[in-house]
Amino acid sequence: MVVMMVVVVVAVVMVAVVLVAVVMVVVVMVAVVMVVVVVVAMVVVVAVVVAMVVVVAVVVAMVVVVAVVVVAVVMVMAVAVVMVVVVAVVMVVAVVMVVAVVVVVAVVVVVVVAVVVVVVAVVVAVVVVVAVVVVAVMVLLVAAVDVDDVVS
Repeated sequence: MVVMMVVVVVAVVMVAVVLVAVVMVVVVMVAVVMVVVVVVAMVVVVAVVVAMVVVVAVVVAMVVVVAVVVVAVVMVMAVAVVMVVVVAVVMVVAVVMVVAVVVVVAVVVVVVVAVVVVVVAVVVAVVVVVAVVVVAVMVLLVAAVDVDDVVS
């Protein structure tokens, strides 16, 4: 009877260890997928910013060419061209600032989600360990009761 109870306790502990390992593997897989998604999103954002910078550079180059022609023809137009270049530079700075904010927010979201995933994993592990201990104690208490004492 005691040997059977010990076998049951060992089996319950082994099942609990396997469950904790499965939970940890799932948590790690979810965290890896989330990090990959955020990295891909950040790469897309950087690619969009690079494309926008190239477009703005082309616009600035065209404005410079037009500025040379306009300055050669009318000196007054040079002021307007300088204003357009200033606006283009301000637009580039604004886009870079927005991208920086998006990247910071994405990093904060990844950190918060990773912390939540770790907390959930720890809570699940604690619950499983407590359940295993409770079951083991109950099994040991049942094993400690002598059948002859109960019958008599």
